[in-house]
Amino acid sequence: MWDFEHGDPRHEVARDFDISYTLPSACARALAEGTADIGIIPAAAYAEIPGLQILPEVAIASRRAVRSILLVSKVPIEKIRTVALDTSSLTSVALTKVLFAKWLGGGKTYTAMAPDVEGMLAGNDAGLLIGDPALKIDRARYHTLDLAEEWIRHTGKPFVFAFWAVRRVALRETAPSLDLPSVFQLSRDHGLEPSSLNQIAREWAPRLDISESSVKSYLTQNIHYQLDAGCLEGLRMFYQYAAQIGALPAAPELQFMDAAKLDSTQVVSF
Repeated sequence: MWDFEHGDPRHEVARDFDISYTLPSACARALAEGTADIGIIPAAAYAEIPGLQILPEVAIASRRAVRSILLVSKVPIEKIRTVALDTSSLTSVALTKVLFAKWLGGGKTYTAMAPDVEGMLAGNDAGLLIGDPALKIDRARYHTLDLAEEWIRHTGKPFVFAFWAVRRVALRETAPSLDLPSVFQLSRDHGLEPSSLNQIAREWAPRLDISESSVKSYLTQNIHYQLDAGCLEGLRMFYQYAAQIGALPAAPELQFMDAAKLDSTQVVSF
């Protein structure tokens, strides 16, 4: 979101968009309901929402431990029987179920709960924590499993948690001058510049109550922002496994927006 919040005033990319912020799962609902045209959605949502196109080359993925998607347990992983799920990310919920069904032992009982580790573990063996609560957990107190790291260990593929998607019907009306893929790719690139990362770390460390170095290492070492060939292989594998175990419906073939191939009736402005 760098250019939308800190963009060069000579370009003012944000003026073409009406922006709102919410949880990833709520982004997916907004696309499904037609109340939003573009959203950064959990990868799982693509299997459930028809009529989407993916903005190419931009992702929230991981090629190593991700740190912010954790299974936290009061018993050793192999003894887990009941799991509380933070449902703010549909993808992480499906990934949890895939990991247990294929490699960690199936037959678990899952319950949706608010992302409070004490409340989760009061009545369950383990809890799925996503985002800030996971980053702030004291891992020395619990048995923990980094879901991206576990996926990579078993498959050898990166894991894609989210990507930008646009409703196909929203691409029918608007300015042919707006190159959506480039807008989001450039925003990603500008946000990853060293000066941008330093600013993000300064701003977010006190909000999250973690160190600037921890924020910066998370952004530079744990998150991978390219929807590249390896990520696409991992994404298709995830859809295949999730459908096999019934965690997700069968996903459609990946459809990408290619602005270079669109005529003036197919490019959108918001």
